[in-house]
Amino acid sequence: MKKILVINASANTKNSVSRSLSDTFIEYWKMTGFAHQIQYRDFSESEISHIDQMWIDANLKSPENRSENEREMLKWSDIYIKELHDADIIVLASPMYNWSIPSTLKAYIDNIMRFNETFTKNLQRGDQPYRGLLENKSLILLLSRGSQGYEKGERNAHMNFQSSYLKMVFGIMGIHDVDELAINGTSRESSDLTEEILNVREQLRTLINQKLSLS
Repeated sequence: MKKILVINASANTKNSVSRSLSDTFIEYWKMTGFAHQIQYRDFSESEISHIDQMWIDANLKSPENRSENEREMLKWSDIYIKELHDADIIVLASPMYNWSIPSTLKAYIDNIMRFNETFTKNLQRGDQPYRGLLENKSLILLLSRGSQGYEKGERNAHMNFQSSYLKMVFGIMGIHDVDELAINGTSRESSDLTEEILNVREQLRTLINQKLSLS
């Protein structure tokens, strides 16, 4: 049985393209009949706390030395991290906001990037001084961008701080099996997007079949 964590980062709950892609993933996965358990995390429905001084102080202490209040301070961070450790496949659906990621997704990443929880030191390697603790997992990035030209080699690629950042931080946490499917130019008329959306949906179906063939 595959354990799947589906994360939706878009603040748009009405006509979000990234949400439609995560919905498509779930639809296609269920159609396979393969045993699964899906955990959902939707940032539009639950407030993600930004870290503050109390959070930092609690995080820097060893678990056995934390007070009850400090354990409560890290409660949701611990929940998010457990969800990641439990998952075999992480599906992260996110729009590009101001050439990067939504602030809620950044706050989530700040909550899960914890030393000895999702990554640790690797001083033997000067080129990569970190060792990820989220191993043997797949990450599927389902991304949307309002404008076009953000793919490698295109005119706006140097302004794409969305996919490059996500791949970097999850790579530090140990996830290197990463697939990215993106729809660019979502601010266009929906009729102009139809072919691209259908193409990405078909890529998603193929990707799911590939994941199952490797199971």
